[in-house]
Amino acid sequence: MSRPYKVSSSLPTNLLDEGPRGNERLTAGLAVVLLVVLAIEGVTLLVMRQSVVVHIFLGVVLVPLTVVKLASTGYRIARYYLGSRSYVRRGPPAIIPRLLGPVVAALTVGLLATGVGLILIPAGPSSLLTLHKVVFVLWFGAMTIHVLIHLIDLPGPGLADWRPGSAWLRGVAGRRATLAAGLAVGVVLGLAFLPASLGWAHYLTGGGFTG
Repeated sequence: MSRPYKVSSSLPTNLLDEGPRGNERLTAGLAVVLLVVLAIEGVTLLVMRQSVVVHIFLGVVLVPLTVVKLASTGYRIARYYLGSRSYVRRGPPAIIPRLLGPVVAALTVGLLATGVGLILIPAGPSSLLTLHKVVFVLWFGAMTIHVLIHLIDLPGPGLADWRPGSAWLRGVAGRRATLAAGLAVGVVLGLAFLPASLGWAHYLTGGGFTG
């Protein structure tokens, strides 16, 4: 495959080589956490009336984690097309993930945006709720394919920073802190939206909105 731009850099090769590896570990580590949260979120769909508070809380937790993952993925793309030696040497993703990735990203943003909109504007069944459901169906299909493509290769880099003896890896402290910060911000935001989630719980059990 042809390279998009001329590669030029005066930095040592061993330093450049760590860039894409570290980026891959951060992106994969975030993906592992997102998959765990999404799996629990999926379970709440089966008993929505009883678990709407948990559903909304986890949905809010997903927002900052998703932002960080999109930033990490976007950083790799930018470095590749700007001609960074190590990223160009690493090469672009395979064609199917490269085409599917923007679709998954757009649908994820749409799903979270409509979800947050429903929390901020709790007007009961509405066009926004319908849109949220439609986007979810499209997202679920695209995300399933996306996960199946990456599932086999995910555990290696995704857990690399958390294995015993991994503290010596370059950049591991920063990657751990980034993931922990994204999760912490999500938890704080989730708690901040607790009153709104209680309003939805009251609505789904037959009452009106309380907040």
